[in-house]
Amino acid sequence: MLAVLCPGQGSQKPGFLTPWIDLPGAEARLREWSTLAGVDLVWLGTEADADEILDTARTQPLLVAAALLAAEHLPLSEVALTAGHSVGELAAAALAGTLPTQAAITLAGVRGREMAAACALEPTGMAAVLGGDPDEVIAAIDGHGLYPANRNGAGQIVAAGSVAGLDKLAAEPPTRARIIRLKVAGAFHTPFMAPAEAALTSVAEEITPNDPARILLSNLDGGPVRDGREVLQRLVRQVTAPVRWDLCTATLADLGVTAVIELPPAGTLAGMVKRELKATGVPEIVTLNTPDDLPAARDLIARHGTTASQNGSRDETDHTEGSA
Repeated sequence: MLAVLCPGQGSQKPGFLTPWIDLPGAEARLREWSTLAGVDLVWLGTEADADEILDTARTQPLLVAAALLAAEHLPLSEVALTAGHSVGELAAAALAGTLPTQAAITLAGVRGREMAAACALEPTGMAAVLGGDPDEVIAAIDGHGLYPANRNGAGQIVAAGSVAGLDKLAAEPPTRARIIRLKVAGAFHTPFMAPAEAALTSVAEEITPNDPARILLSNLDGGPVRDGREVLQRLVRQVTAPVRWDLCTATLADLGVTAVIELPPAGTLAGMVKRELKATGVPEIVTLNTPDDLPAARDLIARHGTTASQNGSRDETDHTEGSA
């Protein structure tokens, strides 16, 4: 089984879309999506510096657009499963056929702007807690009035909330844990983002989703969601709910995923998959960062996609019957 993963905020790098611009139709597509997103995706993906693409309002639609642009060059009909981290869920929902591409880009633009606006209301932030006993880490986060915004697995839980609470956590870290403050605008995936959730709810009411055409995992609980309306509701709710990427990777293992393609800007999710699944068997992974990586991605799909899996099953069946 092959899974396509869509990265979230923090994975962006200056100029990471530059190699894609020269592909036929790529620049025109990005300019069309720029109108929907309310930002210049071409500039942000090619010329903007690190500080400019750190802006939540710009980064979120840029990441969704990057994943969808690269995915246009893959045979998605052969992909069995999609999942995305945080804002990457919008791209994954589009790849699953639940959201029209235009709707995913529009929602990403609104999501980015409204989350940036919510961050400006009061001083909040996020910090990665690395190591320590997970139960003790969660207790420490709760004890300082913070929220476990991301549970990424592999000994990494991200705390979010007031700056004062984060300062206290840094001063009194859990046993055998270290705290790394993150360069983000505010406390994503916490109740501090309630105004953004309300704004997204209004926009989502105008969208008619389809049921997923392939397995689509949810950050809410790591499980597959089969109803299109529920997918859309979860995408909106996820703005204030924790990202349970640890549960998503657990589901990849449970389903027997044998291959993974991470869409650009790739690397972060691939690293998490390797760390989380090393005990049960790491899937074959392609990090798709430039068009030069497309042949490897297509080869992976040819060997692990749905047609390859079906052929493998038929071969096994024929062999069994023939030996009886």
